[in-house]
Formats: sequence, C-alpha cells, structure tokens
Amino acid sequence: MGRENSMKPPYQILAYLTSDRDRVISGGPLLLYSEDLEELKQMTVDIAKGLKADVVQMTNGDYLVIRI
Repeated sequence: MGRENSMKPPYQILAYLTSDRDRVISGGPLLLYSEDLEELKQMTVDIAKGLKADVVQMTNGDYLVIRI
C-alpha cells in the first residue's frame, strides 16, 4: 500500500545549513550558508538546541534540523 498524498511525513524540516553556495535555494525551511565549517556546525547545534530539534548530517556535509 502506497503513501497517500494527503499524509504528512512523520518529521518537519526546520532548517537547512550548507557550506556550498550552489545549494542555496529559496523555499520553505530556514536556509543558512556559511563558508566556515566550524561556524556552520555551531550554528546547527545552537538552532537545534533553541528549537528542541534533532540534527541530521547528510553525506554531502550539509545539515538538516528536523523535528520528529
């Protein structure tokens, strides 16, 4: 049985953080860009802590802040 179109995913993407300017696009969640990887990691932790959310590091090095 397939997923119904009206069903929401069991998570919500709150923020997307990247160090690659080519992946910066406009859209729904907050998107932040930083060339400094340490700053990017710290921003990710601070945002997740403030929103009481989880962090996922993608294989391309970007971060998603999600709420399950």
